[in-house]
Amino acid sequence: MPRALKLVPASYRSLGAGALLVCATFAAYLPSLLGQFIWNDSDYVTAPALRSLSGLWRIWTEIGATQQYYPLLHSAFWVEHRLWGDNPLGYHLLTILLHAGASVMFARVLGRLAVPGAWLAALLFALHPVHVESVAWITEQKNTLSIVFYLAAALAYLDFDGERRGRAYFLALGLFVLSLWCKTVTATLPAALLVVFWWKRGRLGWRRDILPLVPWLALGAASGMLSSWVEKRYIGAQGADFDIAFVGRVLVAGRAIGFYALKIIWPAGLNFVYPRWAIDPGSWSQWLFPIAAAGLAAVLWAVRRRSRAPLAVYLIFVGTLFPVLGFVNLFGACYSWVWDHWQYLADLAPLAFAGALLKRAWDWAAPRWVWAAPAATAALVILLGALTWRHCAMFRDNETLYRETMARNPGCWLAHNNLGVLLVDIPGRLPEAISEFEGALRISPGDSRTHMNRGKALARIRGRLPEAVAELEESLRIKPDDPEAHNDLGNILIKIPGSLPGAIEQYREALRIRPGYADAHYNLGIALADIPGRLPEAIAEYEATLRINADNPEAHNNLGIALARIPGRTPEAISHYEAALRIKPDYPEAHFNLGVALADSPGRASEAIAEYEAALRLTPDDPEVHNALGIALGALPGREPEAISHYEAAIRTRPDYADAHYNLGCLLEGVPGRLPDAMAQFNEALRYRPDFAEAHFNLGVTLARIPGRMPEAIGHLREALRIRPDFDAARQMLDRIGR
Repeated sequence: MPRALKLVPASYRSLGAGALLVCATFAAYLPSLLGQFIWNDSDYVTAPALRSLSGLWRIWTEIGATQQYYPLLHSAFWVEHRLWGDNPLGYHLLTILLHAGASVMFARVLGRLAVPGAWLAALLFALHPVHVESVAWITEQKNTLSIVFYLAAALAYLDFDGERRGRAYFLALGLFVLSLWCKTVTATLPAALLVVFWWKRGRLGWRRDILPLVPWLALGAASGMLSSWVEKRYIGAQGADFDIAFVGRVLVAGRAIGFYALKIIWPAGLNFVYPRWAIDPGSWSQWLFPIAAAGLAAVLWAVRRRSRAPLAVYLIFVGTLFPVLGFVNLFGACYSWVWDHWQYLADLAPLAFAGALLKRAWDWAAPRWVWAAPAATAALVILLGALTWRHCAMFRDNETLYRETMARNPGCWLAHNNLGVLLVDIPGRLPEAISEFEGALRISPGDSRTHMNRGKALARIRGRLPEAVAELEESLRIKPDDPEAHNDLGNILIKIPGSLPGAIEQYREALRIRPGYADAHYNLGIALADIPGRLPEAIAEYEATLRINADNPEAHNNLGIALARIPGRTPEAISHYEAALRIKPDYPEAHFNLGVALADSPGRASEAIAEYEAALRLTPDDPEVHNALGIALGALPGREPEAISHYEAAIRTRPDYADAHYNLGCLLEGVPGRLPDAMAQFNEALRYRPDFAEAHFNLGVTLARIPGRMPEAIGHLREALRIRPDFDAARQMLDRIGR
């Protein structure tokens, strides 16, 4: 039987092996297809502001428009959103496919380098449970996409190394640039290639090996510096959490190397967030990790004449890990020094070595135990697949993720905080959310974000606004330059009578710290719009919001409201309502406001009615929309019955709606035989709003038509004049009655 396999062409065997590997990968990751969006997926799945063609342009040209400057990655997400929108299934399918494809390409690279056990190594990479975080978490499509270009660039460069043709070189260089545009950890590729060439040849030549890769090294260094700057400037990888001396960073690096190596060998206790160990240069035990890492390197260097492979593997592993070992500030390090997804690319080298060792062991066993290798391979596939399958369940949804993280790492304040943020928006679970924030603060009392989140949650509870303000002030005491905390404090102060100036001050401070902060511009516009004489400033803030984010439907809607208050600017208001609806077609407030503006525009009553009806389809029980639609229909001949039904619907939903009672009364006045009903509606309007001058006037006019009720009529007309001394119609009616 083994001899018969040799008759199968190598290309067919590779095709079959690749197909089996892809099937095994999809089988192991099937549970992830049920996964929802988690944690910061919203930072990567294309935001509403970037879903247009202009948004795609911003992805490439505007640093800060996306979480990191990875333009190819975010362009891929842009295309994916066009294909399957907000359905996570499509993203998960593609990520698994990329991971499986990368595993196949890994086997091809190892085959090109004549490394034994290429397909075994690829199988280990595809099914190893430490990679679940990179595959089941949609955000980490940056790993699975970048590694495809990384390995493709390596294959192309190996072609160039063998044939020295310019076309292969520039193809490889182009693929390398594409990998950098997905994730800059791939900048380590040229160094890894140099190590591979040293392993193969025993030495490196300047012209043959080093010089062609100099441009690659320069590109990688530039890309790495740009990413590091973005991490600090836009993501927040600076401050007290990162004020660590070089000696401390060495301690982190030594321990991290051992941690990642152990997770490859024994993937037990995998977690989303691991404990962030304390750094203590005065502790002799912490020095054991960097000493062990350096000692292992020295031993491998000493035995290089017998075999260069172990040292090459170690150099590639540590070199690929270098950007995440603590020497470069990464925002994730403020939560934990180590993350599973940080070792994804670095695992290629040790897993290649493991595949080669297994292949040699199984070749040695084959003459004695023919079925040893197939049985061992099957057992390995089942074991790794089962571990991966089980670990995928952790990434099913946010609540599962955070609760599992806390179960495995009880000291994870981040999971408590994030679970609180999740629960805040679930009806009836606000007390649980506040409890989670308090749990996070017991673990990490000095975390400004948790104080901020607890304050925002308290602001939702009646009577607890002062506590909410205190939490936000504590957040700002810890981190005074946090624009989001200033903005959130403004949002709380605006709810407190007499605190509007303080809210405006907070919004302005947020904008001083971050001039392009769209939310602060928007909220400042809301605050200014309610102050007499400051409507132009409010309009300027809404316009600033839209310059930053042209696809903000709420800003368009509020700008429309502001413009509609200025005589002659209703057409501009209409254009902004229409823009809001292009972005968010199911926006009932914009439909309603557009209806109001159209109703005030000559000849556009039918369009206004259509907008009111669209608003009602989205919010069938909105009394204001029913009332406005009643007004519009009541002005059209023959549609009075429809208008009456809408007024009645408004009153059913809100019995104390004085305007609807009044409008219904006005309409019933003109219906034969319904004068008593009209009077009843005017009386209802006055019951809920005694100072309703128009209702007093109409009731007075109606009563004047009924014999014997003139005194009551005069009383209501006089009351209308008392409430509104400039009510000329009431004065004229009284004059006629007096004559």
